[in-house]
Amino acid sequence: MSDAPVLWFAGGGTGGHLYPGLAIARAVVRLAPTVRPWFIGARRGIEREVLPGTEFPHALLDLHPLYRRTPWDNWRTLRGGVRAWGALSDLARSAGRPIGVVGTGGYAAGVALAWARAHQVPTVLHEPDSHPGLTTRAFAGGSRALYLGFPEAMAHLPTRVAGRCHALGCPIEPPPAVPADRDAARRRWGLPSTAFVVLVVGGSQGARALNEAMRAWVAAGLPEGVALIWATGTRQADAYLACDGPQVRVRPYLAPIAEAYAAADLAVTRAGAMTIAELCAWGIPSILVPLPTAAQDHQAHNARATAGAGAAVHLPQAELTPARLQELVTALRGDPARLAAMGAAARRRGQPGAADAIARSLLATVGIA
Repeated sequence: MSDAPVLWFAGGGTGGHLYPGLAIARAVVRLAPTVRPWFIGARRGIEREVLPGTEFPHALLDLHPLYRRTPWDNWRTLRGGVRAWGALSDLARSAGRPIGVVGTGGYAAGVALAWARAHQVPTVLHEPDSHPGLTTRAFAGGSRALYLGFPEAMAHLPTRVAGRCHALGCPIEPPPAVPADRDAARRRWGLPSTAFVVLVVGGSQGARALNEAMRAWVAAGLPEGVALIWATGTRQADAYLACDGPQVRVRPYLAPIAEAYAAADLAVTRAGAMTIAELCAWGIPSILVPLPTAAQDHQAHNARATAGAGAAVHLPQAELTPARLQELVTALRGDPARLAAMGAAARRRGQPGAADAIARSLLATVGIA
């Protein structure tokens, strides 16, 4: 066992709950190299694929969500929680008692946060969405600090925690310090500098509804001068790669995505917190199409908050049609002043330095100067 301070990061299930933790952990190590982050996740979440490829030690436990639609399955949640509790106690003995537990949301965070409370270990939370999830609401009261991706989240938390809330944003890979050259980025994509470039992203797995709407829009004929950079998602790419053409660049996945952001005038995306954080940091106006099945409809809350700030248009999936896309894109393209105002509003919301800001506050909260 090392004498270096151990800091647990608990969360996952989805990338929106895992990637912020990774970004904060890396910022912590940059600022305090002696701290050893440990990740706690679920065997059934995205973390089982991502964490083995990172530099961090981790424990994948038999954690389950609350089964709201099939409550008779909650015996799995209870059994997994009991087993995880024992595994966490073993981890604390073998790797060192943590100086703090950082909960980044999702069902994978709950047991570790409860364990920490029972063992008088300080807890802090990161809530990426504008409407806090169940884990954040359940553990807000006793946490030393709550880091919010959206300032609007405060309205859904107890007033007694307001003094411990810090709207520092979602930790992302920041844009370059020197603004990217748009014309050069477009040349690298093989697009004319005069094109109005629409970036379409549905996340790493893609979004079927977005992809189908884009295919229909391309088939109907894009407006002259409009070009698409379209990421379909790796698992859906085969169905859409044939849409690639003079005005359309189809890719399974954009990694890194910076070249696409640099070329874009407008984005059409889902309304996940991390996606919105990146768009705002880059100052890109957006049309946000929330995933209607997202837990507690949090993507719709995110879209409404971003649209309310003037940075986006909220387009419910039920209204996502080629005709509506044509209408919105044509209207925004024809109103440069509105588009510029949306970009400025996005930049005002953007917090590209969130990871370092959260890490500095976190280290002070757990007593690491």
